[in-house]
Amino acid sequence: MRIVFMGTPDFAVPSLQILHENGYDIVGVITAPDRPKGRGKKLQGTPVKEYAESVGIQVLQPTNLKSEEFLSELRDLKADLQIVVAFRMLPEVVWNMPKGGTFNLHGSLLPQYRGAAPINWAIINGETETGVTTFFLKHEIDTGSVILQDKEPISPEDTVGDVYERLMHKGSKLVLKTVQTIEAGGVKLTPQVETDNLKSAPKIHKETCEINWEAESETIRNFVRGLSPYPAAWTTLGEKKFKVYKVQSNDRGGNKSVGEFETDNKTYVSVKTADGWLDLVDLQMEGKKRMPIEDLLRGFKFD
Repeated sequence: MRIVFMGTPDFAVPSLQILHENGYDIVGVITAPDRPKGRGKKLQGTPVKEYAESVGIQVLQPTNLKSEEFLSELRDLKADLQIVVAFRMLPEVVWNMPKGGTFNLHGSLLPQYRGAAPINWAIINGETETGVTTFFLKHEIDTGSVILQDKEPISPEDTVGDVYERLMHKGSKLVLKTVQTIEAGGVKLTPQVETDNLKSAPKIHKETCEINWEAESETIRNFVRGLSPYPAAWTTLGEKKFKVYKVQSNDRGGNKSVGEFETDNKTYVSVKTADGWLDLVDLQMEGKKRMPIEDLLRGFKFD
């Protein structure tokens, strides 16, 4: 079976790697173009490109997925199956090309959390369980028939970084199992059921990551967990902007209004919420490194 793999970030690498290490014929990898990174703005390939080239797999980096040049190159690969893990939206002419179809790995238990940021939103919403899903692509985003799923618990202290790491590897195993199932001819598709209680997972923008201190403490704590370490929740204290990576409840009390903070300028900074107080445990002042609050207060004092 000739396979074309499409993916870009580190989340996709274990899926490509597990297929390669299990002897599957990856005839081509499609990934995003190189981008400038670091202080020197030197062009750098994607994590998927770096792995593919390290094992000798052909890489294509189209800027336009509808261009005839790219489509011709893709046809020449003569894929029987295409696999998509953390790539971009595909035009029908691409996903409908191989006779075996194109399947995608998604970081949720579909139909819940369709969209670009399923892991973030599951934690922001306080879910205790998520998972990974493989499904065949169709016109509407993340709505195709489900092939396989695997569940993953979310602990009360998990951040999006924690769950991302676990789903990255759990997802790779599901990708392998999905290919094995397709190869054996044992696929049993399950249509996604539309209900009134479906939760979406739209793309997260940095400007929408500001903490709303008028919310309840647990809501804010989940919000911070769901954005840690990236893109990170943020707030303004005094005249300084801080990224906030971890908060915890306390019973310190005080006569402040919601959104106001108090500190001893030695060991804590605490902010009033709708129903209590939250300590800022791990944060990063604009222009500085991320650090525990005690370390930050050694070099910075609030007025």
